[in-house]
Amino acid sequence: MTTPYLSRREAADRLTKRGLRVTEGTLGKYATVGGGPPFQHFGNRVVYTPEKLDEWAEVKLNTPRRRRKTSAPQPANAGNDAAPQTANA
Repeated sequence: MTTPYLSRREAADRLTKRGLRVTEGTLGKYATVGGGPPFQHFGNRVVYTPEKLDEWAEVKLNTPRRRRKTSAPQPANAGNDAAPQTANA
């Protein structure tokens, strides 16, 4: 089967439909400064493959995390590393 190529707009739409909102302009910026999905040139057009686009999106996602339980509120002077001052008589 032939690999379909996506335009920058189609690539942005594909990511957005997956719940990863990315604009066409953001992909253009990534193509200039780096950090975006791999792309190829076809004449003066930029094209993306769905496979590489999906791989890039998965790498950009961090691992799922659980919310940490918060402990009891700390007193106002908690974390003060200074030694307590004593009055000299």
